[in-house]
This record gives sequence, structure tokens and C-alpha cells, in this order.
Amino acid sequence: MTTPAVAEEAPRLPLRRQIAPRCAAGAARLLIRLPPARLQRVLRVLSKGSRPAPHTQVARARRSVVSVSTRCAGLGCLQRSVATVLLCRAKGTWADWCTGFRTQPFGAHAWVEVDGRPVDEPGELSMFRTVLAVRRPDRKGHS
Repeated sequence: MTTPAVAEEAPRLPLRRQIAPRCAAGAARLLIRLPPARLQRVLRVLSKGSRPAPHTQVARARRSVVSVSTRCAGLGCLQRSVATVLLCRAKGTWADWCTGFRTQPFGAHAWVEVDGRPVDEPGELSMFRTVLAVRRPDRKGHS
């Protein structure tokens, strides 16, 4: 995956608030080794029974995983996006997980959305075509 090329910064979390984001980042690191279709199936199963994640919770989860993982803060957009949805799911909610690509110039990226809008993503994602997504199960017309 490509974007962003520069590591993001997030405020350092107190030690007691680092446990869940570190677990999510570690689990995500293992999950992203799966083939894409299998990763999508695993995330789809995990999303079942969840409530919609509010934008503020997703943004906080994203900042948390960026804070505790240099890979999630840098070029690890796939791990960052998976860790973000896992951290939200640990609280009973789900944000839409997406991956896609652009052709000019070629690039691949993974991100998390709420109500069809990317959460705290640097740069313009409108040029990316979504290829895989795991959206909340009860959203009509999406899966």
C-alpha cells in the first residue's frame, strides 16, 4: 500500500491506555498476512452484531494505533486500517474498512470510513477506486 509517505504523529498515550491499541495493532499485523479475500471474510465475520461507530470514536481509535505503532504511523496503511476497525470492534462498534487503488500515478491504499467519508486520511482519496470493503452488515446495499 502506498499513501502516506511521511509518518504521522499522534500524542503519546499513557501506558494504561496503550494496551488495547497495541493488541489491535499486533492482531492486525497477523491478519494482514492473509490473502485479501480471506482478510475480507474475517473482517466481515468480526463486523457482525456491531453498532455504527461514530466519527469521533474512529478518529480516536486511529490516533491511538498511530501513537503506539511506528508501522501504523508510517507506510502501514493496511495494518493501520485493520487495527482501527479492530479497536472499534472491541468497543462493540464497526467503521467501514476499505482498500483500493488509483492508476495515475499508480498507488494502493487502505482506510476507514464513517458515513462514506474517510476518517483523518491525509491527501485526496477521490482518485482511489474501492476494491475491497467491509461495511456494517445492516447497511442496505452494502457488504
